[in-house]
Amino acid sequence: MSDDLFEFTAVRRVYAVMGSPVAHSKSPMIHTLFSRQTGIALEYTAIHVDPGGFTAAVRNFHANGGTGLNVTLPFKAEAYRLADGHSDRAIRAGAANTLRLDDDGNVFADNTDGAGLVTDIVDNAGVSLEGRRILLLGAGGAARGVLGPLLDARPAAVVVANRTIGRAAELARDFSTFGNVSSSGFGALGKDAFDVIINATSASLAGDMPPVPVQCADGAALAYDMMYASEPTVFMQWASGAGAAGVCDGIGMLVEQAAESFLLWHGVRPRTAPVLETLRNGASTAGE
Repeated sequence: MSDDLFEFTAVRRVYAVMGSPVAHSKSPMIHTLFSRQTGIALEYTAIHVDPGGFTAAVRNFHANGGTGLNVTLPFKAEAYRLADGHSDRAIRAGAANTLRLDDDGNVFADNTDGAGLVTDIVDNAGVSLEGRRILLLGAGGAARGVLGPLLDARPAAVVVANRTIGRAAELARDFSTFGNVSSSGFGALGKDAFDVIINATSASLAGDMPPVPVQCADGAALAYDMMYASEPTVFMQWASGAGAAGVCDGIGMLVEQAAESFLLWHGVRPRTAPVLETLRNGASTAGE
């Protein structure tokens, strides 16, 4: 028997990812690979949920033996609200991407997005965040979900930049007690230089690039796009051309956040390197 494959446990539990759309999701593949690696038997499917039907879908899944859910757009805020208990990182984000459905009928919410991002940057890309100046592009749910863990990594400063400055300012205020975080419009960034730039906008999905001055990326240790595709995203191409030393897409974040969900459900954190290698060999579309 391979060192990477163990005998399956006797009890097979049922998990799923819910979203709209969700047919593109790589989560079933990821958790199936985790299952084979750890020997923890499970079933994992993707469930499309129409807007307005999320809470009922979760209750039905739970009532029929479901034991855990990953949640993707547009339901992360609703997943947080329906839960009976919350992790500290879910409370800070005000959103949940992971639900544990307990036998007593309670639902526990967690948010593993930020932990997945930080692990991918620090452990996989080998870029320390401590003492660094970080530029976070976007002020929506994706940015809110990762800002807390980014500040936990003790950067020198995080600047949240957004097309609508009011949203960036609100996000910075909400997290001001956790570290040195400020806000800016894209145009107001001027010639500021950053060590790490993280694109938390969805612009890459449409082939667009936020209007960030090229000086911001000149000499950056890493430019990280939370989206991913089969080819380098527009943001990654822009950062490379602007002088960033390294660029990375978000497929590693996807795998690392999934490992955090797996840990919550099973008490075991699977090794992510072989799963990431498998996905990188077949990545084609963005999503969870």
